Amino acid sequence: MPFNLRGDDVCQPTPPTPLPNPYWVAFSPSVARLIDVELGVDGLPKDPAWLDVLAGNQLNAGEHTFLNPISTVYSGHQFGSWAGQLGDGRAILLGDINHLELQLKGAGRTHYSRMGDGRAVLRSSIREFLCSEAMHALGIPTSRALAIVGSKQGVRRETMETAAVCSRVAPSFIRVGHFEHFASLQNIVRLQELADLLIAEFYPECRAKKDPYLNLFKEISARNAKLVAQWQSVGFCHGVMNSDNISALGLTIDYGPFGFLDHFEIDHICNHSDHGGRYAYHRQPQIMHWNMACLASAMLPLLELDHSAEDSQNLLRSTLEEFPVIYVTEWQQIFRSKLGLQSKGDGDTGLIEHLLQAMNDSRVDFTNFFRSLSDVKKNSKPTEIFLRNEFVDRENIDQWFADYINRLQSETSSDEARKGLMDQVNPKYILRNHLAQVAIEKAQQDDFTEVERLHQILMNPFDEQEAFEHYSKPPPVDMHRIAVSCSS
Repeated sequence: MPFNLRGDDVCQPTPPTPLPNPYWVAFSPSVARLIDVELGVDGLPKDPAWLDVLAGNQLNAGEHTFLNPISTVYSGHQFGSWAGQLGDGRAILLGDINHLELQLKGAGRTHYSRMGDGRAVLRSSIREFLCSEAMHALGIPTSRALAIVGSKQGVRRETMETAAVCSRVAPSFIRVGHFEHFASLQNIVRLQELADLLIAEFYPECRAKKDPYLNLFKEISARNAKLVAQWQSVGFCHGVMNSDNISALGLTIDYGPFGFLDHFEIDHICNHSDHGGRYAYHRQPQIMHWNMACLASAMLPLLELDHSAEDSQNLLRSTLEEFPVIYVTEWQQIFRSKLGLQSKGDGDTGLIEHLLQAMNDSRVDFTNFFRSLSDVKKNSKPTEIFLRNEFVDRENIDQWFADYINRLQSETSSDEARKGLMDQVNPKYILRNHLAQVAIEKAQQDDFTEVERLHQILMNPFDEQEAFEHYSKPPPVDMHRIAVSCSS
């Protein structure tokens, strides 16, 4: 399997804890095909043993037998403070299929559960399943979700809830925290083994470079810079960007108190446990940069194998300074595409920032505004554009539309061609919190049809899907502020 480091200082054998009377809550056939799970006519696994495997009740189904389930150790910074040793507290790595790791989240206690029960609840499992698949459909790098298996077993969180296991898939779940752990112990051997594993499996181009470990850091940092730019472009807030939740492959992982923006607030905080707003929407790029600094610190001993301490620090510092440049370049390019601009213009950044400030001031719906913007024509008159009615300061937005139309007129593409391109990058459907909440409440009453319906809608976020038009609407007033926390 990709995570082939072994030893009790790295991982612990972790057989899943059986889940009584399991049943299917949700299933993703597209993910099943990635790992060669044969499907029946109902879209579920042909071999019924998969239900028990994904519940944690047995370790073989079809041609697959998982001999060595493990949980791994890592450390990290949580809300900016060093938390020391952490680890897979409720995640168990079953094994590898087609170079993809299959992991169960919520399958019982592990060696790293500390005071936790190792379980996940139905509510959080539905949110992770839907968001993982929604992000994939949006074209954003992410872990995938194979299934949710539920049970009537009780689990206490703020209240009594029922247990569920979410099975998730990724090329690797290695994270910044793995590097931090071995660096904190000054275990250079393990640190080097971890870096070598990543280079061999995922960053082979680094092997031939003069400084393989410096280039590994550079590539990880670049991937995460581009990732957070993509988050910003769809209004996604991760909610808990602790260093142990940041992927070494530049994937979105560990879905907890996430949220997509409805009404645009540049300083929106989606996690009600984040009292200081550390992980607010507008701070996500800065925090990702900070996390890359944590990674740089952890990888410093690797550079010191070939360089002096001072030179190693300078090399990493210089590379770390590339992060904001990569982020801004990616952010500008994505938002140009959202505006339908194919060429680069000197005033584009100002045009984008002016719009976002106006949207923030008037709390305009982020997703619907950009989706509707494709209807603006090169010969439109600002005062006749219906979107202006979403803004309180009409004079200000009229000026923006005038500048935007003027910019469109410098482009060579037709209105029709531009609309086609814009509708491929501006989604109509996102996982709004109120939609997830409705699906959760129905599932808690043993009705899983809304989870499946929402799953299907979100897998085609750029299509019109006229039968589901109401799923694109902003939340009703009484559902504007659905609280999510780290237990979510």
